[in-house]
Amino acid sequence: MSKRKSSRRQEEISPEYSGWKLYKRLFTYVLPHKLAMLGGLFGYLIFATTGPATTEWLGWTVDAIEQGNYTDLRILSPLLCILIVLVRGIGGFMGSYSLASISNHMIHKLRCELMSRLLSLPSSYFDRSTPGKLVSKLTYDVLQITGAASNAVAVIIREGLVVIGLLAYLMYIDWKLSLTFLAIAPVVAMIVSAASKRFRRYSTQMQDSMGDLTQITNETIKGHHVIRTFNAEDFMSDKLLDASERNRQQNMKMAFTRSASTPLIQLIVSFALALLVWLALSPEFFADKTPGDFVAFLGAAGLLAKPIRQLTQVNSVIQRGLSAAFSIFSLLDQDSESNTGSYCSDRAEGRVEFRDVSFKYNDDAIALHNISFTAQPGQTIALVGKSGSGKSSLVSLLPRFYDCSEGEILLDNVPLKEYEIHNLRNHISSVSQQVVLFNGSVAENIAYGEEQLDMERITEAANNAHAMEFVEQLPMGLDTQVGDDAALLSGGQRQRIAIARALLKNAPVLIFDEATSALDSESEMHIQQALDNVRKGRTTFVIAHRLSTIENADLILVMDKGRIVESGTHSELLAQDSSYSRLHAIQFSDNGSDKA
Repeated sequence: MSKRKSSRRQEEISPEYSGWKLYKRLFTYVLPHKLAMLGGLFGYLIFATTGPATTEWLGWTVDAIEQGNYTDLRILSPLLCILIVLVRGIGGFMGSYSLASISNHMIHKLRCELMSRLLSLPSSYFDRSTPGKLVSKLTYDVLQITGAASNAVAVIIREGLVVIGLLAYLMYIDWKLSLTFLAIAPVVAMIVSAASKRFRRYSTQMQDSMGDLTQITNETIKGHHVIRTFNAEDFMSDKLLDASERNRQQNMKMAFTRSASTPLIQLIVSFALALLVWLALSPEFFADKTPGDFVAFLGAAGLLAKPIRQLTQVNSVIQRGLSAAFSIFSLLDQDSESNTGSYCSDRAEGRVEFRDVSFKYNDDAIALHNISFTAQPGQTIALVGKSGSGKSSLVSLLPRFYDCSEGEILLDNVPLKEYEIHNLRNHISSVSQQVVLFNGSVAENIAYGEEQLDMERITEAANNAHAMEFVEQLPMGLDTQVGDDAALLSGGQRQRIAIARALLKNAPVLIFDEATSALDSESEMHIQQALDNVRKGRTTFVIAHRLSTIENADLILVMDKGRIVESGTHSELLAQDSSYSRLHAIQFSDNGSDKA
């Protein structure tokens, strides 16, 4: 399905995100700043009064010249001109600064809420979302709201009050002629309404294309080595070219609609102004009016063109902001991961039991079938099998990244769903194949999540993980900044830091998903010794392809197609001469070398 169809379908099935409801929801972020709102409104009210004041000053000056009253005029008229401009500047400053304060507070709050929501969303949401589009929501989409929340509101209030003030002044001079402008209001409203629908649709498509651009850019930066290795520069350039071209096309459609609607409205306004001037030049108008009145009337009518033009142009900014608001609020309205449990424990003993557990990802095929086993406190449970057999899916259920579809999992005889989710995760630590390190120092990455850095504990964990062997060689030791994703560290070094992080947490349940896969043989031997020490008194789940690393496991589960096909100790499984025995024979067939 094309992005255009996807966007239209999204709008159709989401009536709660209509334009007015979105703006109404945006205003809930504005309401706490009532003082700034009043300051902005008062400032723009002052600004608006200077329009009629300018035309009145001009008419008064013309009448004074007509009457030959030059003495007082030479002093008073220039002073009034300066005073009007000064008052106009003060009002404009008060209004714009107040609204800027409101919009920046709102953007700050939205960004914080977005980040908080992202941190609470279930893993399944990230499985179906691309990082680029999520980043685009926090950057591009939030900035689009700035236009709708500050620039557009400023124009609407400021120019709206100017139009009201000038119309009121025209009505004061001659209300019959002034009614001419009211006749064009329905036509202008129809044009604005038609343009709004197009603006909203194109804005949504622009945000989709910006998400694609962000995603491709992230992939290009992170995967530059792979891109160059496979000579895929042209391929990535073409992908970026296509995404950028889609974005350009949507921008041009937006520009066409804006460029066409604005002069059309101006043309209609010009007809109204022309009619107004024609009527004003009639002898009846001068029957009870002075030349100054005529100049003031035409001046006020002429001043109406600019605010009306700006009011029509701001529609595109509003619709772009509303489209961005839809993107952001649809994320904020996503359900957080389930956390209905209330049970808390200071430290779990580590007894883990799977009772007839089945699991599937969304509507996909079942990943786990009727898994049942018990891990006693302090035992090491090894999971082996071909890729895609369900090993990682099984351990991902322990910290409740996903909830099982059927059956239940118990920790210390308490179902996982009854645990308060943060308390549950306090009892679990893990090291995965894909190590994630954060921008900061080595020490901060080892003590990730800790409120304070305990350098003694950090050093001990690094020593136990054999990380100090290379950390000591770094320019600033544990205080060395690792940079974005620790790009300057080798895979083995990153993995040892991750192991040190797991050791520092000192959780009663450990998960090691091929935790030594990126290490050389000597480092692996040291890590295995460290892991043997840290396993004592802790329940450990080890996913391993190298069977040599799990020979001493208390229980080995052989998995295939989401099922446990064999279970037992290393010697028991070899004696069965079945799946495990064949895997073992394959890995050690070449003079006992480990090929996995």
